[in-house]
Formats: sequence, structure tokens, C-alpha cells
Amino acid sequence: MKHAVYAPIFNDYGDPARLVELAVAAEDAGYDGFFIWDHLAFEPAGRLDLVDAIVVLGAIAQATERIRLGAMITPLARRRPWKFAREMVTLDHLSRGRVNIGVGLGEPAEVEFAAFGEDPAARTRAARLDEGLQIADQLMRGQEVNHSGTYYQVSGAQFAPRSQQQPRIPVWVAASLPARAGLRRATQWDGVIPVQMPADFVEQPDSSIDWSQWWLDCASFTSMVAYARGRGVAADFDYVASGRLGERGGETPAEFQQCGATWWFDWAHEAPGSFAASLAAVQRGPAR
Repeated sequence: MKHAVYAPIFNDYGDPARLVELAVAAEDAGYDGFFIWDHLAFEPAGRLDLVDAIVVLGAIAQATERIRLGAMITPLARRRPWKFAREMVTLDHLSRGRVNIGVGLGEPAEVEFAAFGEDPAARTRAARLDEGLQIADQLMRGQEVNHSGTYYQVSGAQFAPRSQQQPRIPVWVAASLPARAGLRRATQWDGVIPVQMPADFVEQPDSSIDWSQWWLDCASFTSMVAYARGRGVAADFDYVASGRLGERGGETPAEFQQCGATWWFDWAHEAPGSFAASLAAVQRGPAR
């Protein structure tokens, strides 16, 4: 199982230089990956300092040599698929083939979509994600795209260069359980990042959310893996498990590996004043 640091892009992390510093520390400490959130805003009225994920990843790609990197999770419904494809191929070449793509519907919808006049309905976001991802995938492969869909029209478009990674840049898809739609979508691609959607989740959250409520326990994770395998995913399909950086209580990464996890994400604390503690925890290295 591989280990990664997973960092927010606001509060103490709303400074690109700090995120680069944390990524370099993760590589030096023996982590296999460094992934960051992807949001335009996270609270109503955009009250948090927040950085652009793709710009920061370009800097991280230049500052590191080994670790895999990417944005987890990009709400593709708010992106033009062709612009996203161009960005990902550029990042893939800049990093010499170390990028993973993460996509999902995007939350909180009222802040990420409705505040900018876009349709926040989950069904619309899902349809735009599916359609946009097919277009982006073909463009990243260097294929000619002719597409007439509900949301996007493309005529004779073809990008060069194609991605360095072949047959494509790995695509991981977020799945909010217990609903199965996201998990079914993920099985069509290269990996799944599962979360357990709390029943009382409010779509205008603030930075006081206890994200540990969103992580699956081993029993739920095992069930999710069995479901994906039952749908015929490839042997190298990735399953991402999560826990809090620097905390070793509860079920361990080794236990999740036994449950089928191929990646473990150490989530950095997102609360104000947490960067120094996160940096120290990263420097201690992953719990292998």
C-alpha cells in the first residue's frame, strides 16, 4: 500500500509556498504522494484565504522528483473539459508522468456552483461530469474528438502533445456512500476515493467540520471493495482509505491494507494554526 499526504488549500494552507514546503517534506520523509483539495470557495462569501490548486501543483511538480501528485477532488462540472485536459497534460509533462486526476461532483454545491449562477443540482453536476470526463480523456490521449452532447459540443478537436502517461493519466473518482452512483462511476475508470456522507451534512459547511465522520471503517471499506471487484474492475484499480495525519488511534493503515486499500491518505488538519503541527507530523514519515 502506498501513502500520501492530503492537504487543504485554505486557512494555514492558503499560501502556495507552504503547500510546496509540505510537499517537499513529504517526499523527503518517504511518502509516495501529495494531493490537495480543489475549491474555488469553501464557505459562503469566500471568507477563507484560498489558493488555486492547479497553479500550486505546477510549483510542486517542479520542486519534487518522485512523489505522485494531483488535485483531489476537482469538480469537473465547473470546468471546461478541454481546458482541464490541456492543464492535466501540461502538468503530466511538467512532473514527468507523476499526475493522478481526481474528479467528483463538488461540494458544497451552494458555494461552488449556485453562488456563481450555475446549476447546483446533483443530477446536473453528475451528467456534466460524465460527459466532460469522456471528452477530456480523449483529448489527453491525443485523439480527435467529435462530440454532440447535452452540455458540450466539440467538432474535430485534437490536442498535442498527448499525456506522458499511457494509456492515460490515472483517473480516480470520488464516491459518496451509501449511495452507489459515484462508486459505479468510479469502476469505469482507475480508482475510487470513498467517503461516508454524514446524514446531517449541511451544504454550506464551515471549517469546523469533523471530517473524520466522512471516513469509512474497515467493514464498510471491505464491502465497497467487494462491490467494485464484482463489477469487473482491473487488477490494478486503486482504493483510497483515509485517516488523520499524526493520529494513530482506531483502525490502522495496515488494517485497511488487509481490507483492500491500495493507498492511504493522511489528511492534514484543516483548522487555523495547524500547519506547523502538520509539517512536523509529515517529517516523521508515513506509518508503514
